[in-house]
Amino acid sequence: MTPSTLYRNARVYSATVPGATALLVRDGRIDWLGGDQDAPPADRVVDLGGALVTPAFVDAHVHAFDTGLVLTGLDLSGTRSRADVLDRVARHAADLPGDAVVVGHGWDESGWADQRPPTAAELDRAAGGRAVYLSQASVHSAVVSSALLARVSPDVPGYAGDGWLRRDAHHVARGVAHGSIGAAQRRRAQVAALRHAASLGIAAVHECGGPGTSDEEGFQALLASSREGGLPEVYGYWGELGAAAKARELGAVGAGGDLYADGALGSHTAHLREPYRDADTSGHGYVSAEQVAEHLVGCVREGVQGGFHAIGDAAIGTVLDGFAKAASVVGVDALRAGRHRIEHLEILDRELIRGLVEYGVVASVQPAFDRLWGGEHGMYAQRLGVARSLSSNPLGALSGVGVALAFGSDSPVTPLDPWGTLRAAVGHHNPVYRIGVRTAFAAHTRGGWRAVHRDADGRLAPGVSATFAVWDVPVGAGLTGGLPTLVPAGPDEPVPALPVCRRTVLRGEVIYDVEDA
Repeated sequence: MTPSTLYRNARVYSATVPGATALLVRDGRIDWLGGDQDAPPADRVVDLGGALVTPAFVDAHVHAFDTGLVLTGLDLSGTRSRADVLDRVARHAADLPGDAVVVGHGWDESGWADQRPPTAAELDRAAGGRAVYLSQASVHSAVVSSALLARVSPDVPGYAGDGWLRRDAHHVARGVAHGSIGAAQRRRAQVAALRHAASLGIAAVHECGGPGTSDEEGFQALLASSREGGLPEVYGYWGELGAAAKARELGAVGAGGDLYADGALGSHTAHLREPYRDADTSGHGYVSAEQVAEHLVGCVREGVQGGFHAIGDAAIGTVLDGFAKAASVVGVDALRAGRHRIEHLEILDRELIRGLVEYGVVASVQPAFDRLWGGEHGMYAQRLGVARSLSSNPLGALSGVGVALAFGSDSPVTPLDPWGTLRAAVGHHNPVYRIGVRTAFAAHTRGGWRAVHRDADGRLAPGVSATFAVWDVPVGAGLTGGLPTLVPAGPDEPVPALPVCRRTVLRGEVIYDVEDA
């Protein structure tokens, strides 16, 4: 039996024991919860000095390796022009061996005055002839240098002679770039991502891998790292058509995640019913309804979750048509029991939402997409027009009819930032689609656990897993319904500062402590 720990002098967010100020942790579980004055004896006592204690967060969609590369390498987020990108590439490349591949991420041309990204020739000069791979913020396209461009056949869909690659051509170049990174560097990046997640109060992540996203060896290495302890838990999803049995063999909980039904809005590859406003395309669909159905039937028979990445309304429609075909084979109840997922779900209407309800689909969504690119003046307005931009990411419509929500970041597409994610959901650009802070918090905690069939986790109550985070709430930020106030009370009020994580506990084990950090 492990020593018990009493956490006292806290503000505990618990629906089971409202007003609790202390909790006793024993053998990985909450043994007792109540007021300080009634606290039982413990082997160790930790005075939290009035800090807030909540269930820890779950990020329901991450790419740990890519996230770690950004944390430890070339981060291009915030670049304001092509020249800015080239300058960062030159400074980064100067410290690398001559045969190293320059790997970077995060440029987003939609906010630049001149929206042309660097060409292959410009990257050649900036990197001193080194091979260069720079993924766009959406991670569904990239600009590459001549050395990488030469590794991609001009006949592959998505090829472009200037070096801005999409679709299959992008996947080829991405595979070459990532293949240049050794196992030791890969592990450092993965561990860096998981440690950073723990420092933000995140106790578990859903890793979305698959062909074109990650390799099998790296995927399994990440799952193994998580099992060693001291890091957040990792629940893996392997996105490959017809690979339910393979997903299980790899150690995944599901055959989904980044199983692409389409691409991304930022790269003009999300599959839309109506064309883009700023490009002569409606995007690209990568699967048929028949393929979706066959995949889901296989998942039901193997007893694993299925799922798809689908952003545009045309892609979501294809996936739901596939659900209907699968239901005719295995039955609606069998589909609903699997809690199969669709990732992102950005452009959809009432009829599509009705399909999500009918088949019990878990909506794995990223509120930060609206915060960064939504509204009347963001990238979505450029791509779609204002009306479609304001109707995107309809969180309130999904929540209002009972669609199960699981919040994530899609890091490194958007940063690991759980409180910022909640703020984005509570303050959606379109007031119609805003949700309450308690609903948002549940989607980023219990919603993530329920999405992996761990229904008991994600709350603070006697007898459940001791998985929680301790927060310093900035002076003046205040609490609303027991949770931090995330948005201003009025248009002239200052934006409240977000909580800072002091400690993260996973099943009784401290995986982050600010004093140790």
